[in-house]
Amino acid sequence: LLSILLLTSYNLMAQPRPNPSTENWQLSPGILGTFILLIIVLFIAFLILYVRINSHLKKMRYKADIKNKYKLAEELIDLKESEIDRILEERKAAKTYTLSGDEIAGAERAQDKRGIVSKVTHKRDYPLVDEKKTSKVYIETPKSLKDLVIWYIGTSVFWLIFGTLVGQYVGMKFVWPEMDTISWLSFGRLRPVHTNAVFWGWASLAMVGLGNFVIVRTSNTKLYSYKIAWWVLGLMNFTVLLGSICLMAGINNGGGEYREYIWPVMLPFAVGLILTLYNFYQTVASRKISEIYVSNYYLFGALIWTITIVVIAYLPNFQDGLGETVIQGYYMHQGVGMWFMTFTLGLIYYYLPSSLNKPIYSYSLGVLAFWTQMFFYTMIGTHHFIFSPLPWWLQTVAIVFSAGMFIPVVAGTTNFLMTMRGSWSEISKSYVLPFFLVGVIFYFVGSTQGSLQAFRFTNFVWHFTDFNVAHSHMTMYGIITFILWACIYAILPKITGKSPKQIFVGVHFWLAFIGLFAYIMSMMIGGTLKGVSWIEGRPFLESLVFMHSYWIWRGIGGSLMFFSHLMFAYNFYVIIKPKPEKVLI
Repeated sequence: LLSILLLTSYNLMAQPRPNPSTENWQLSPGILGTFILLIIVLFIAFLILYVRINSHLKKMRYKADIKNKYKLAEELIDLKESEIDRILEERKAAKTYTLSGDEIAGAERAQDKRGIVSKVTHKRDYPLVDEKKTSKVYIETPKSLKDLVIWYIGTSVFWLIFGTLVGQYVGMKFVWPEMDTISWLSFGRLRPVHTNAVFWGWASLAMVGLGNFVIVRTSNTKLYSYKIAWWVLGLMNFTVLLGSICLMAGINNGGGEYREYIWPVMLPFAVGLILTLYNFYQTVASRKISEIYVSNYYLFGALIWTITIVVIAYLPNFQDGLGETVIQGYYMHQGVGMWFMTFTLGLIYYYLPSSLNKPIYSYSLGVLAFWTQMFFYTMIGTHHFIFSPLPWWLQTVAIVFSAGMFIPVVAGTTNFLMTMRGSWSEISKSYVLPFFLVGVIFYFVGSTQGSLQAFRFTNFVWHFTDFNVAHSHMTMYGIITFILWACIYAILPKITGKSPKQIFVGVHFWLAFIGLFAYIMSMMIGGTLKGVSWIEGRPFLESLVFMHSYWIWRGIGGSLMFFSHLMFAYNFYVIIKPKPEKVLI
């Protein structure tokens, strides 16, 4: 019995020869599942495009009818009364004329011999769901809160432009590696400048700014301390500014991805997180309603976990050997999942239903998704190091918990889509719902694809290739950034009373979406082919040569994304710019 137990434990913990079979690799569950998930994204894009075009055509027909009415009115001015009556009767007869129904089939009775027709209705413009008329909503907001939210989002917009400009420059180096010979502009220094600027500058500042509004509204009280909130704004911006300078100067924390800032630089950001948690807690503690809304579960969970992982990641005890590798996987994935994803999900639970003027579909699903997210996400960091020298059982635990992430992802996606149900006409009225819809679909697609990528075979093919870059952009851009844009477009016009033109918001949406899709498709296809070529034993340099065309498409997609950010910055300016004062003469 002891021998059997030892043999079983050996098989569980020992790492076998890491050479899985690559026969029919295209049909492996991970790769086939990823392909199906990308088709879902493409379908949603075509659906949104169809609704927007159909809405535009309806508006054009309406304008044409108005023009014809004015034209008729001008023609009737100089006519006699009898002629006017005749013309109006003719137009009335033409407008009320309907087909008899036998023009094509004749007088014979129609029959559905093949059973194709399932339902017949004689109602014109038959709607599946009646919609309320939309109206511009203005939310009375204290000036102190409005200014705070605007400044947080304003500084985040700056870091979005700066960070993605650096990212675009770095992406161009794949096509033109001889662009420069300046050490400050080298790939190794600029790449972490790009990632940290968009992580801690753009996304984090936008999240905390929007979170301040959520905490106040869901607690039906005022923010505990505006002074603390302003200090946090300064501390976070100081970290990103000083960190960018240090990274370009070659001062960094080594190879720890997303923790390249040295600890004195990251310390103000960590202090900002602690102050934000304290400020949020005191605000909720002084709430004027008994319930704690589900959004606050996610905001507090994100803050508590992030403070924990930042402290652990920078402890000197875990900076050497394999322990450092384990902590790196923990920190890297928790930074994305427990900070950005968890906090952003909390924002969705407030801004999505409020933008649709309806409650969230299921409070219970929200709580289920929260606690399963807290349970499963904490143990999946090691799936970045499959086939590494780390213990085999630890890799297996990461894979199992990655599969467990299906539960919170499906629960959250179902909750959001069911909340949108019955409000699909909003797609034709503004771009707030399309931004939310794309973000939610990418939440399902990106998270599910991440779980599939954790499987041993897909990890064997994709790890160390450009595919990982595609996955990170699918999640951090497709989920986090699209959701943040949706929240910003949903709330800022309501607290400022000014909205950008929908055509400019549309330009922003489509440039960002098309650019992202071109980016991730080129990197996924190229990364897969690169991984397969390595497995086949082909030279490394050969994989770099055939990746050149895919890197060109990466640059094209990145350019479209960057131009969309410029459009977003302009829209933000339109929303917040002061109204010109009227001068009485």
